[in-house]
Amino acid sequence: MPSRVTGARVVGSRKVKDQAVLLVAGHWLMLSVAINIGFLLKIIHDGNLGMDWYAFNGNGVAVSSLASYTAEPKPGNDVQIQEKYINLDHGDPTMYQSYWKQMGDRTTIVISGWQSVSYFSDTKNLCWFLEPGFAKAVTRLHNLVGNAETANRHIVVGTGSTQLFQAVLYALCPSDAPDPMSIVSAAPFYSSYPLITECLKSGLYKWKGYTNDFDKDEPYIELVTYPNNPDGSIRDAVFNGSGGILIHDVAYYWPQYTPISSRADHDIMLFTLSKSTGHAGTRLGWALVKDEAIAKKMVKFIEISSIGVSKDSQNRAAKTLDVISDTYEDAETSNESKRFFDFGYEEMAKRWRQLREAVNKGKRFSLPNLPVGKCNFSNRTFGTQPAFAWVKCEHASVRDCESFLKQHKILTRGGEHFGSSKKYVRISLIGYEEDYNEFIRRLSLINSEESP
Repeated sequence: MPSRVTGARVVGSRKVKDQAVLLVAGHWLMLSVAINIGFLLKIIHDGNLGMDWYAFNGNGVAVSSLASYTAEPKPGNDVQIQEKYINLDHGDPTMYQSYWKQMGDRTTIVISGWQSVSYFSDTKNLCWFLEPGFAKAVTRLHNLVGNAETANRHIVVGTGSTQLFQAVLYALCPSDAPDPMSIVSAAPFYSSYPLITECLKSGLYKWKGYTNDFDKDEPYIELVTYPNNPDGSIRDAVFNGSGGILIHDVAYYWPQYTPISSRADHDIMLFTLSKSTGHAGTRLGWALVKDEAIAKKMVKFIEISSIGVSKDSQNRAAKTLDVISDTYEDAETSNESKRFFDFGYEEMAKRWRQLREAVNKGKRFSLPNLPVGKCNFSNRTFGTQPAFAWVKCEHASVRDCESFLKQHKILTRGGEHFGSSKKYVRISLIGYEEDYNEFIRRLSLINSEESP
């Protein structure tokens, strides 16, 4: 019996010791993890670990990037390496966010669970998925601004102007033609035109590039962007009146970007919510189309590709457009600081003024001369102030402006994507204010240096 008790005590003692060892080991493990995490955070804080993410398009060009952490540069470190990338490649209209924040709940809508159940919005309308409230809001705003003729037009709504562009191509190109219809545009043209045209590998149409190099003896469609993206010029069709079909992309024909001199009155006009109000995430665009047969085929394309367009997006957009109209039409509530196009005009004017001042500090860069005109909507006389700047690197040693600016962690879109020279880049001016101010600071520093 005594020996059994002694053995039990020994076993119990060993268990206690083992538990103690495990407890101590656990404490050491936790301490080790804490030390390593602290060391890692110190490395990040000291600026020795950068975490950047990039996405590239099919041409190997960075189209988006973010820096998840940007440390303050330490004395003696290379500041250029420490700074984050500024992405001015795409036209994300976040500039407008501050305006809509100050408007509070005026554009807020409540959508009940029973709403938007059906595919159909208005079965009597040619565009059966077009919400009546959105159609009214679009017509009202165009008539207020005076930038487009709406009488005797069919409104076709799409998931952004990209889908509408594809719908137009589908509608205009005969399915029984022996050869694909040629799609052309004058350079510099919007860089996505070739990509959108060719992405479906359709047998109905084919991108043929520059209008100047095109033999117009064959059927063709000419794309006219007004004002032009990327250079902000006011242009007409190159082959106007020669028998081709014209598509007018008037996404930027709004009074914050250019003087509204007359109502655009073309057979096919494409608009988008992203550049008119800044609501890119709502993914909505609309077309004003004269010919009923073309409008019907556009509707058929959207029906096949997406079975209509989100009602929720249309209702939200209708509320937004109506609020803009209300601030101008209601004399009691009309206040310039609360009116959307006044805000947009002032912000674009300020950013273009900052850009020109930075460019004029040296001889490295140049900007195009943009037209000046009287705006019938605002009664102002001003020069076009596009959403994008078409910047040229003037120094002889800089052959690729996009790569040159990328060395300074400024991401842009090179001229070759627009059918132009690599000496040019397109720079977005409609992003967040802090990013734009940092871009101006860097551009001023680059331009003040003696050599690249």
